[in-house]
Amino acid sequence: MNTDPTVITIIKAGWIGMFLGVASGAVIGLFFHREDWMGGYSSYRRRLTRLGHISFFGLAFVNFCFAFTQSVLPLAAPWNVIALRGFLIGAAAMPTVCFLSAWRKPFRHLFFIPVGGVLVGLCSELFCL
Repeated sequence: MNTDPTVITIIKAGWIGMFLGVASGAVIGLFFHREDWMGGYSSYRRRLTRLGHISFFGLAFVNFCFAFTQSVLPLAAPWNVIALRGFLIGAAAMPTVCFLSAWRKPFRHLFFIPVGGVLVGLCSELFCL
C-alpha cells in the first residue's frame, strides 16, 4: 500500500470531487425537467451550472491520474507539493467559480484561479518527471 501523503491526499480529493459531482447533479437534476429553468437550456446561467457540476467529475479524474502517476513515477520535493496544491486549487475553485459565475456574471473574471491552479499542477508534472 502506498502511504505517500501526496497520493493519499489527492485520492481523497478525487473521491470528494466524485461525491460532490453526484450531490450537485442530484440537486440540479430536480429542476432540469423545466425547460425555462435558469433561462432555458442554452442560457449562460444554466451552461455554467452544468459546467460546475461536470467539473467536479473531470477534475476528480485529473486528481486520480496524478495519484497514479505519483505512485509510479513520483515527483521529487518540492514539485510534488506544488503539483498537489495546484490540482487541489483547481478542483476546489473550478466548480466554485462556475457556480458563482452562473449566479453573478462578473465572477467569470475569476476563472484564472482554477485554470492557473491546474496549469501549475500540469506543468509541475510534465516538466519535473
